[in-house]
Amino acid sequence: MTVANAIRKALPNERFIYFGDTAHLPYGDKSPESIRHYAARITQYLIEKKCKAIVIACNTASAHAYKTVCDIAGPHIPVINVIDPVATYVSEKFDKKRIGVIGTKGTIASRVYVNRIEKLNKSLKVISNATPLLASMIEEGFYNNKISQTIINSYLSKPNFKDIHALILACTHYPLIRKEVDLYYKKKIEIIDNGEVAALALKEELSKRKLEATKPSKLKDLFVISDYTEAFEMSTKIFFGEKVALKTARIWE
Repeated sequence: MTVANAIRKALPNERFIYFGDTAHLPYGDKSPESIRHYAARITQYLIEKKCKAIVIACNTASAHAYKTVCDIAGPHIPVINVIDPVATYVSEKFDKKRIGVIGTKGTIASRVYVNRIEKLNKSLKVISNATPLLASMIEEGFYNNKISQTIINSYLSKPNFKDIHALILACTHYPLIRKEVDLYYKKKIEIIDNGEVAALALKEELSKRKLEATKPSKLKDLFVISDYTEAFEMSTKIFFGEKVALKTARIWE
């Protein structure tokens, strides 16, 4: 939902069809095979809804299922993940620097940020740390308080993060703790929100393909989840910035 929020700001005229796989959350501790299976069915659903572009708004799914989604979408439907735009941004902006990455166990174990950034710019050193408590903490509403700041400080104070020049928030929950991360670093390093970078990449791709909407859609946004939970409905306002009407589609049945 934080990525959807970033896209809304970058592309206010576009209509959303959002699919949240609440039945299988969290993806961070699922096997790559399972994630590819889920992503394939969700992609088919979005194509059935005649989406003109697809954004994989999850780091773990981006790491393990990007090719799967692209293969199903075909050449005429652009697919944007939340990793490659950030890798490109970092490799072009920084040189001979140390870049930190925090994310789920699945994202960090895949080494996808390390491999892609260092391949694009061999002068960069990418250091990544799994921060598994943060996503659950945020979902439970524990952020911007003393408890969350203590946990965040504990993760960021790991020795291998010493003297980093930028930090990538490699989980779509983490924009909500950006202020606390900034506080730890006293705003001395750049904090990179991959949702914001992905939204700009989507805007550029739609413009290049002449697919960008020039006026607001008359159709309402559609927010779909695979399994209703009261907790997710409550969290949508926090993550998206406004309350949305959720519909359930159990697409695996």
